[in-house]
Amino acid sequence: MTSRSGTSRSRAFRRNVLIAGASLAGPTLAYWLHRYGFDVTVVEKAHAPRGGGYPIDVRGTAIEVVRRMGILPRLQAAHIDTGRFTFLDADGAEVAVLRPSAVAGSVEGQDLEVARGDLTAALYETVRDDVELVFDDSVDTLDQHGHGVDVTFRSGRQRTFDVVVGADGMHSGTRKVLFGPEEQFHRYLGYAFAVFTMPNTLGLSRELMMWNTPGRAAALYATGGAGDDLHAFLNFHQPERPLHVVREDLRDPGAQRDLVADTFAGAGWEVPGIIKAMHQADDLFFDTAGQIRMPSWSSGRVAFVGDAAYAPSFLTGQGSSLALVGAYMLARSLATHGGHVEAFAAYERDTRAFVTMNQALVDKGGARLFPTTAGALERRNAMLRELAVMPATTPQPAHSALVLPDPAPTA
Repeated sequence: MTSRSGTSRSRAFRRNVLIAGASLAGPTLAYWLHRYGFDVTVVEKAHAPRGGGYPIDVRGTAIEVVRRMGILPRLQAAHIDTGRFTFLDADGAEVAVLRPSAVAGSVEGQDLEVARGDLTAALYETVRDDVELVFDDSVDTLDQHGHGVDVTFRSGRQRTFDVVVGADGMHSGTRKVLFGPEEQFHRYLGYAFAVFTMPNTLGLSRELMMWNTPGRAAALYATGGAGDDLHAFLNFHQPERPLHVVREDLRDPGAQRDLVADTFAGAGWEVPGIIKAMHQADDLFFDTAGQIRMPSWSSGRVAFVGDAAYAPSFLTGQGSSLALVGAYMLARSLATHGGHVEAFAAYERDTRAFVTMNQALVDKGGARLFPTTAGALERRNAMLRELAVMPATTPQPAHSALVLPDPAPTA
């Protein structure tokens, strides 16, 4: 736990906010709320800020958020700057080689790709001396009343806050406490995936290689040099959501590994070695591709932001950017409106169209890298070959569809 720095504004006139989650949306929201004069507590179930992790994108409107937070130069220095994406067929033969921006619809030279740990570290350092940070704890119960929200934490502590914000990811425990099971908000997109690190036995350097057959994809992503580990990614079409390896109460790493290994049995290229590395990996992350679609992002004094409210799925590449932009918009709404009811309504009114456009990317070709039929795979390969011949690309309009309003005046 860290202490808050003092301000000239009396605590009696400040609203206090609990933020559940310290990944991306949580620290971003904490930064802006502190700037606007709020008392902020962030609770995170992990033992410490999470480092490492796979590469993530910061694009479009989100670039302006990190610029206003003062961390853009740091993220630019951490930009991975991948040189090429190589697509392979079932036998490992080259289909096409492209610049990453041609695939993602990003703006080369402006949009960023960084290790998740680099972004979380930058965000954490903007707030660690200004807000209360509580690790190894989480929200257990919420009791709303006319003057606030009584919160009981998993540790047994009890406190009262004026407002609570769930920023604890797609599988939000805070959302479950308030609204019940995730299934009512979850839109399954038909894929399951496994991510882990493995030795760089191929000597890859700042590049991605992706192998595809209908309904299966294996990728090796080198974000560093030939001596650094690879990020391995195995994605496969699964028409029915595999609850026996996804549901938290039934989650079983052994079952997850077996499902992936069975799905990729008989695959060519380097896939057998990737499967072997998966069985040995100690950082396996398995999940399904899905979105969170809530009819309302708040109830009473409790609101949600980032993946907890509107996860777009990795198929859009926009989860990080929506988290950053959504946190900025929520903080600004709380700072410019007299009460939480008006603030939450403004946050949703001003942000939902942007979220909807980016979530819709999955229905407008966002999953085109992972065709499920032979015909769709051939059409995708033809598209990739055309992009390789004509590399000029048009930025994805959804990434910059929201013009970021000016920050609210500070006290």
